[in-house]
Amino acid sequence: MFAKVVTVAFEGVEARRVDVEVTSTHGMQGSFQVVGLGDKAVAESRERVRGALAGIGLAFPARRVVANLAPADLPKEGSHFDLPIALALLGSMGILPLDALDGWAAIGELGLDGRIAPVAGALPAAVAAASMDLGLICPEANGPEAAWAGDLAILAPRSLIAVVNHFRGTQVMSRPEPGPALAGEGVPDLKEVKGQDLAKRALEVAAAGGHNLMLVGPPGSGKSMLAARLPGLLPPLTPPELLETSMVWSLAGMIARGALTQARPFRSPHHSASMAALTGGGLKAKPGEVSLAHNGVLFLDELPEFSPQALDSLRTPLETGEVTVARANAHVRYPARFQLVAAMNPCRCGLGGAGKGACGKAPRCQKDYQGRLSGPLLDRIDLQVEAPAVTAADMALPPPVEGTAEAATRVAQARDLAAQRARALGLSADQALNGRASGETLDRIAAPDQAGRDLLIRAGEAGGLTARGWTRTLRLARTIADLEGADGVLRRHIAEALAYRRPAHDLATPAFCVAPPLALSDR
Repeated sequence: MFAKVVTVAFEGVEARRVDVEVTSTHGMQGSFQVVGLGDKAVAESRERVRGALAGIGLAFPARRVVANLAPADLPKEGSHFDLPIALALLGSMGILPLDALDGWAAIGELGLDGRIAPVAGALPAAVAAASMDLGLICPEANGPEAAWAGDLAILAPRSLIAVVNHFRGTQVMSRPEPGPALAGEGVPDLKEVKGQDLAKRALEVAAAGGHNLMLVGPPGSGKSMLAARLPGLLPPLTPPELLETSMVWSLAGMIARGALTQARPFRSPHHSASMAALTGGGLKAKPGEVSLAHNGVLFLDELPEFSPQALDSLRTPLETGEVTVARANAHVRYPARFQLVAAMNPCRCGLGGAGKGACGKAPRCQKDYQGRLSGPLLDRIDLQVEAPAVTAADMALPPPVEGTAEAATRVAQARDLAAQRARALGLSADQALNGRASGETLDRIAAPDQAGRDLLIRAGEAGGLTARGWTRTLRLARTIADLEGADGVLRRHIAEALAYRRPAHDLATPAFCVAPPLALSDR
């Protein structure tokens, strides 16, 4: 007898339809084959399905059983194929009515006692099922997560026997409720950071426009403290962003009991992370840190300590907002639109080439250490700001008057101005952020006045700006103008934006920013 159940195979965040077809034929008694380009976990599902049937008191058919996962040329990975194979087998055995599983997709891993264990990817599977006008059968632990996908029928059984009883009418399961929407963990306040007025200003600009930021300074100057406080300046995820981000986290198995958080992701991998850990890959092409930071912040502390290959692998996702993991039989795409925040010491000893306790090997030590960073990567970092050592006089001062709440208010107002401008121009919400503007859109929203254009031209002629640097300077200037509430981009906005950028060929000089923006004569 032939039976079929729908399931999915994951290609990045996309869930593609797979039909699980099971039939029993004459042949070797008790033989069980699974075909359809499955990995080792799929091949081992034969023994888990056998054990699960025995666990609920059913004997395996005394016939040759074949389970086909169609289409046959689509790679299948993971243990979530256990449940659909078992359900199709129960249909072919006559335990379940053949029409009972029409209109349903299923995912889940089976234990040898018949229990259904949670699997990764319940949310994208539910979204795919809804797009196919199907309901979803998933493990009980994944039910609250799948319920976030919208108005579709969901069954979340604890065991295989519960599914059988439901479709035979002896037990009725209700649809699970979506998990809680969490506000996120508390973020430390900017008031705790003493001194570093320029770095705080740069942090606010970065938050307002979604710009990449690098902080350079000796150990203990507060670089990591500043980076950890950036999430407090950012607005919560919008509903579309929450769904996008949660689908990536679902594939990584990082959603507990369906609880989604509205706070933007903040990922801080150790500098020993490999290229695959950062951009994704491995045996099953799992999402990397850049994708887990989608719509949030990726913080790389001790930037030059990362391998050069790992750092340069960030260049493409910083431009395109996605990462492609290439395999011999497939190309897997993950979203990766993140805000990069980096921190580094001026040289390996951390002391730099000026001031008390200066490095005795300067400037060669600085040049060699900072030379680990490629020019193309640095060109993609909009703000490169010095965070000098905090003095005893700074530490003795009372806490600053302004903190995270005041800065977040200004950031929200600047983002609202950008959003209103985008709506007026007919742009999408994704294009509203200044840090993503390009082409004709950037020309329309960030065209400077004549004095500002002259200043920008002089900076370009001096060799301090690449074509990408020109674009990113205009983006920065537009954000600075929004923080000020100005309609147009003026010379002073261009001047401050240029002060935040550092030519790649001039990286090894002791100072990273000539003067605070307000002290510039162009102001």
